[in-house]
Amino acid sequence: MTDRVVVEADGGSRGNPGPAGYGAVVKDAGTGEVLAERHEFLGVVTNNVAEYNGLIAGLTAAAELGASTVDVRMDSKLVVEQMSGRWKIKHAALQPLAQRARELADRFDRVTYMWIPRAENSHADRLANVAMDGGTGKSGGTKPEPQVKTTETGEADRVAKAGWTGARGTPTRVLLLRHGQTEMSIDRRYSGRGDVPLTERGQSQAAAAAKRLAAMPGLVGEDGEAAPIVASPLTRTKQTAQAVADALGTRFVTHPGFIETDFGAWEGLTFTEAAERDPELHRCWLRDSSCAPPGGESFDAVYERVGQALRDLIDQCTGRTVVVVSHVTPIKTVLRMGLDAGPSLLFRLHLDLASLSVVEFYPDGNSSVHLVNDICHLS
Repeated sequence: MTDRVVVEADGGSRGNPGPAGYGAVVKDAGTGEVLAERHEFLGVVTNNVAEYNGLIAGLTAAAELGASTVDVRMDSKLVVEQMSGRWKIKHAALQPLAQRARELADRFDRVTYMWIPRAENSHADRLANVAMDGGTGKSGGTKPEPQVKTTETGEADRVAKAGWTGARGTPTRVLLLRHGQTEMSIDRRYSGRGDVPLTERGQSQAAAAAKRLAAMPGLVGEDGEAAPIVASPLTRTKQTAQAVADALGTRFVTHPGFIETDFGAWEGLTFTEAAERDPELHRCWLRDSSCAPPGGESFDAVYERVGQALRDLIDQCTGRTVVVVSHVTPIKTVLRMGLDAGPSLLFRLHLDLASLSVVEFYPDGNSSVHLVNDICHLS
């Protein structure tokens, strides 16, 4: 019997909603010894539903060990704030889960809840990924998916805006965030598939952008459900996306379709160096979107790739707000689609580091660009 334990719990969903699982670990509060582990595949649910299931599993395991005091640590700000009584639980799918967690917590003499960064919750996170990778679990069932609702004010605002364009239906609102500074961007070098991290300034830029997004209406609903965050799989975008996810109290997923252009042999070169290396090809590349760098990817190929990624995103998040953390060319490409513009836009549009752009895509095929290259959060 251990009187005091630490419960670390996590849950994840690959798609939000999507295939989901939870992980929980119980540790001795004094020694850090692992006393119990739990993980389970949940079927198709959201991040928050999975996170609550992780908490329930952790508390259940702590009770089975005979603990009297439990310190819960999670990287879900939503669960921690709701279980601490500071946030209301308005989402119908989360209410019974929270009630079950409270019933379990009442069995102990004391339960505390503390938010921790995701990096400090790696054990539970790993168990949740084991559950998702396995795709099966003890229950094998599918939990009901919570329905994300737009506030009445937000819906009316969207309808009013759509009235000027003739667009019909509730649009999918895509917030496009470019990653922060890297060493490659300082020197203005072609930076495509090279996996470079953010600089210290880049991390500050990401934090500033995250703070702004967290304050924007519609990013966290009245039910506490955060907007989905999708990032390119490169380090610089994942670091930027993690800052946003931490600010919103959620997590992000990656999509290879939003990765930067493959610059091939020009990777790491400056504009001048690439032009000197391949003068004719470089001139062609600047005027013809079908030209590709040596061993690289043409802008036409990027257009097809990003277009498919965007369609995937809209199919999964129809009528919702979603954050996409990406790079210059994919963001320009999405804006090009929103404007129904030609490839010349790629050469005439400037996007700053950590800049924000917003475009809405309607179910009837219409679209509307609301913001381009906004960096007011960096001033």
